[in-house]
Amino acid sequence: MERKLGDLLFLWLLILVLLLHPVWLVLGNMEGDALHSLRSNLNDPNNVLQSWDPTLVNPCTWFHVTCDNDNSVIRVDLGNAALSGQLVPQLGLLKNLQYLELYSNNISGPIPSDLGNLTNLVSLDLYLNSFTGPIPDTLGKLSKLRFLRLNNNSLVGPIPMSLTNISALQVLDLSNNRLSGVVPDNGSFSLFTPISFANNLDLCGPVTGHPCPGSPPFSPPPPFVPLPPVSTPGGNSVTGAIAGGVAAGAALLFAAPALAFALWRRRKPQEFFFDVPAEEDPEVHLGQLKRFSLRELQVATDSFSNKNILGRGGFGKVYKGRLADGSLVAVKRLKEERTPGGELQFQTEVEMISMAVHRNLLRLRGFCMTPTERLLVYPYMANGSVASCLRGKPCYHWHLSLIFQLP
Repeated sequence: MERKLGDLLFLWLLILVLLLHPVWLVLGNMEGDALHSLRSNLNDPNNVLQSWDPTLVNPCTWFHVTCDNDNSVIRVDLGNAALSGQLVPQLGLLKNLQYLELYSNNISGPIPSDLGNLTNLVSLDLYLNSFTGPIPDTLGKLSKLRFLRLNNNSLVGPIPMSLTNISALQVLDLSNNRLSGVVPDNGSFSLFTPISFANNLDLCGPVTGHPCPGSPPFSPPPPFVPLPPVSTPGGNSVTGAIAGGVAAGAALLFAAPALAFALWRRRKPQEFFFDVPAEEDPEVHLGQLKRFSLRELQVATDSFSNKNILGRGGFGKVYKGRLADGSLVAVKRLKEERTPGGELQFQTEVEMISMAVHRNLLRLRGFCMTPTERLLVYPYMANGSVASCLRGKPCYHWHLSLIFQLP
């Protein structure tokens, strides 16, 4: 009897250990396993993936990973992180993923066909890497995809016709690869111009302006044939001619100043609104902007502690924070205003701010957006606020969003 009780107690202890052991929990989390497989397959010289701890319950606490309210991974932001290695097919297990941002790295090898399983994907940014091989035909299954940027790689082969079935596709960039064959011009591809396919020497078709081998040359446009004048009985033709001449003269009179102004603008040297000092990089684009996870900014600001408040105003509060790499930042936590299209408007205005460069403006470092939070991240500058500058105290950098009000 005692032996049976001992065996039963041992069995219960074993079940308890298996249920509570964090490694067992992670093994049951497909998304955590998939991302850990990616980490194991990448070289990370800057320890960007240091927080990707496989012993945690789920990957929602990892830096550069964003989850929804159900703890499902919806974003992976690893752009410009100096990563190398190859992608893994396990990425296709992230069924709720909406944004896969891996641009500006040195990732090589083929693009896994399993990415076609990410049916909720909205943005796939793999540009400025070293990918080889063909574009997977399975990407045509991504019916929600709006942004597909595969430019500046070494991709080969034809452009899959399946991509033309993605009716939601708004931005396409396949330039600077080694693609070949006919460029489709039907479906969603009817919206795209030659710049989307530039610098692929073996592409052909009407979109590129180069006829494909064996196909007849493009026919020239039909010649312009003026319409014959409409004759009317009596003297109405003379009256109509006079009226037409008067109308043409009036139109020319009003158009002349506009033509003169256009010619003057073309001859005048182009002026830029933004003052770019010589020591700064004038090539500023949204790709340089980092999207922080909410967890990352919570850790940096000690959960937005009051002791870290630098200032407050009608827009919200500004907190001092320290990121995982030790750098100091100022995190502006905007007041939430739930308006239709607010998320898209916020992203648009963040993009505008990121392109502004001036010696007296702090360059935006990144942002964070969740269903309940909108935050802007700037480098921390101990030079006071705009108000203190206006009162005569020395300062050198202003926040651009203090000038342009954000929602």
